[in-house]
Formats: sequence, structure tokens, C-alpha cells
Amino acid sequence: MKIAIMGSGGDAPGMNPAIKRFVELCFELDHIPFFICDGLEGLIDGKIIKANYKDVAGIIHRGGAIIGSSRSQRWYEKSYRAKAYDNLAKIGIEALIVLGGDGSFRALDLFRKEFDINFIGIPTTIDNDIYGTDLCLGVDTALNVIRDAIDKIRDTASTLARAFVVETMGRECGYLAAVSAITSGAEVCVIPEVDFNKSLAATILRQEIQNGRRYILAVVAEGSKRTKEIATWLEKDIGMETRITVLGHIQRGGNPSIKDRLLGFGFVVEAIEALARGEEGHIVIYKQGTFSTLPLNEALKTYTIDTEILSLINFLD
Repeated sequence: MKIAIMGSGGDAPGMNPAIKRFVELCFELDHIPFFICDGLEGLIDGKIIKANYKDVAGIIHRGGAIIGSSRSQRWYEKSYRAKAYDNLAKIGIEALIVLGGDGSFRALDLFRKEFDINFIGIPTTIDNDIYGTDLCLGVDTALNVIRDAIDKIRDTASTLARAFVVETMGRECGYLAAVSAITSGAEVCVIPEVDFNKSLAATILRQEIQNGRRYILAVVAEGSKRTKEIATWLEKDIGMETRITVLGHIQRGGNPSIKDRLLGFGFVVEAIEALARGEEGHIVIYKQGTFSTLPLNEALKTYTIDTEILSLINFLD
């Protein structure tokens, strides 16, 4: 079988380990591996190359994706999707493995329904907002990047007796902020999924300051759109000098963690096995330590953060 792998949407640590395992496993199973470079844009423009072992040598430790990625407005015009299909048909590619998120999966599902091409999706997003999987590829590394940053910010916050508001990525999902706040011991966490009780938080923080607290760490999800508001509240209402740190795209990059390397391997193995089983329009999921697949119509349901995680956040009631 001729199988191509591609990235789509934002990058995430662990993509290169997945790409490496894809090439190796294809050769082990007598498949012919191809790269689609630069995502959907590259698929439209015919940037498709045959892959070999040399391409993936020495990439396992690298962040990002050697094959590139993109978002594409052109994709939503059928003439460009037809052009993309022609590019695949000329080479005889029978299936795609797509490293992406829900937007990428929707784009490829439309493609699959219009043309004779199958795809299997691998949930690849630091936002961790894909229904049905405990973890997406890249999340563990992003969490460790955030942990490292918050640990360093705590040093200066405690030294100078300041409050720091740390903004995390995640689009409309507060997973990164919630888990980071819990595991860093932050005093405040603000995410889109729940209401933040300012009154209760203020009462507790003022009491702790009277009892000797010298600093405050607040973790705010970008999707809440409340970073500046929380900083102003800490400075004016709580009375502590406050700084904002927006972590931004450093959360997407860096050396993939051991967990993300293993996830990259496992996701690809299950994806190729799913193609061999004849599954169409599925994504691979990682649930309770096991890899399996889920039909796309199930995977596109609305993701919600585990209630056990939410219960550990302070000041939510």
C-alpha cells in the first residue's frame, strides 16, 4: 500500500518521532511511505515525495515537523481539493495519515467523502481538545515547558514579593492551564470552562497575605480572555505588584518528552494497523493506556475536561 503522512494546523512536539516510526514501520510491513510537505497547502501544490530511512535519521529529538504543516483557505474551494486528489492519484497513494486537530480532521473528512481516498487521524495538538482521547500528541511536552517556566517565575515572584499572571495557550480549552495550575501549586486558575469566584479568591488571598504570603501565582488560559483583568484585580484589589507573562509559542516547540515520543510511536502503529483493517475516516485515540480507534463522527463531539481535574482547582465554587 502507498501511504502518505502529513501535518495540518499547528505543530506539536512528538510529530517527528511519529514521522520516524511511520517510515520505519512502512518498510517493515512492505508499504511504500510518502511525505506530503507543508500540509494542505502542500497537498494542493503537489509537494509529495517518497520517503526513505535517511529522511528520518536523527530527528527523534527534534521539535516541530520535518515535513512542515499549514492551514489553508484554498482547501475550502472544491477545485483545489480536486487538484489535491489528482496529485495523490498520479502517484497512486491510497491512504493518508494526518497529524492534526479537529479542524484538520473535518477538512480531510470532507475530502474523503468527495474522492476515493481514505485517512486516519492522529490527534496532534497541545490544546488536548479532541474528544475520546486522554492525551493528544504534544501535550506532555507542552505541560513540561509550562512547568519549567512557572517554576522559574516563582523564584522571582517569591524574591520580589510580587504576583505573576501566566497566560497559557489552548485556544478555547483550559486543559493546559488547569493541569499546570494544579501541578505548579498556583493560587489562582482561570479557564473558560468554569466561573472564577473573585470574591472567594480575594477573601482567601487577603487572609494568606496577612499571615505572611509574599507572592501569588495565577495561571490563566488564553481562551478565557481575562489575563489583563486578573492582573488588574491582583494589583488593585488584592494589593500586590503584578506582572504578566504570556508564554506563547514556546509551548509548541522543544525537545519531545519521553511520553510524547512513545505516544508518537503508538499512534502511528495503531494508524497503520487501522488502515490494514480497512477502517475509514477514523482517528487513533489513547485511552487508559491503550491505543484504539474512534469513528470521526464520534471524535468530533465536544471535548470536556475531566471533572477530577476541575475539582482540584481552587476558587471554583
